[in-house]
Amino acid sequence: MEFAGEEDAFAAREARAAAAGVETVAPGLAVADAVDAERVRGLAYTRTAVDLLGRADADPRSARAVVEAASLGRDRDGTVAVRARVARDSAAVSTAETERECGAALVDRGFAVDLDDPDHVLRVLFAGDVCLVGWVVAESVRDFSTRRPTDRPFFQPGSMAPMDARAYANLAGAGPGRRLLDPMCGTGGVLIEAGLVGSDVLGNDAQPKMVRGARENLAHYLGDGGVDREVVRGDATALGVRDDAVDGVVFDAPYGRQSKIAGHGLDDLVGDALAEAARVAPRAVVIADRSWREEARDAGWAVTDAFERRVHRSLVRHVLVLERD
Repeated sequence: MEFAGEEDAFAAREARAAAAGVETVAPGLAVADAVDAERVRGLAYTRTAVDLLGRADADPRSARAVVEAASLGRDRDGTVAVRARVARDSAAVSTAETERECGAALVDRGFAVDLDDPDHVLRVLFAGDVCLVGWVVAESVRDFSTRRPTDRPFFQPGSMAPMDARAYANLAGAGPGRRLLDPMCGTGGVLIEAGLVGSDVLGNDAQPKMVRGARENLAHYLGDGGVDREVVRGDATALGVRDDAVDGVVFDAPYGRQSKIAGHGLDDLVGDALAEAARVAPRAVVIADRSWREEARDAGWAVTDAFERRVHRSLVRHVLVLERD
């Protein structure tokens, strides 16, 4: 698996939504078992998944040796192409030479090369002193720029980037047959991304303008996409849904500069919202400008993963991945 971004631990955790046994082996690269190709297409911080042929030293001749020695199978009818990439500029390797060497090895083994529109792509990935060679089985859909917050029908400053919203939805278990709740949904960014990977979505917000705006944004991006969607006005500390009504919860907690929100002090708001989330779902992801670890534990959650993700010089997002005790 080839990761995007610079945070391998976070990318590997998200990749577990689509694969088992994810293990980082070099900067930007990981190996995994039982990869779900369809789920890979919906990941934010994984670019590509390949069916691994072999691992080698980071040079073109070693990559070619993997191709020459590998069992390539009989199910690769049609044309092929080789695409080489160096993750994060971490290896001094010529990708052009690698593509020539591995392409020549494929031709020697009877394959026809089509550089423009191949039926199969052989990916050669370099990072540090590691080279991974394999057939591409899935690539994530990198269309996040088409959903920039400023381009949405309804926009408010501080909206989360779509790539991050997708990742948090995936951490909470988004996907076909799942229902995801954002109890502080704002403009609906997390709900949009969860809906695009097949989840039914439920949004809640205390502000009427946010409810109206989120509905408008969901209608624009999800349309008739085959997922159920609903946004209601309500209090995140007293949700109008039954116990275990959803499969996962994601919320971006208000930041400390806001001392009171909808009549609640910040500590009470987040603590009570965490307790409500534990009532309605078995897993949750909380994003904030501080760690709410103790409050999460007091609300009945076990913290399975915690990340600190720098947004810019003055903002670090603290991300907790939670499972109900």
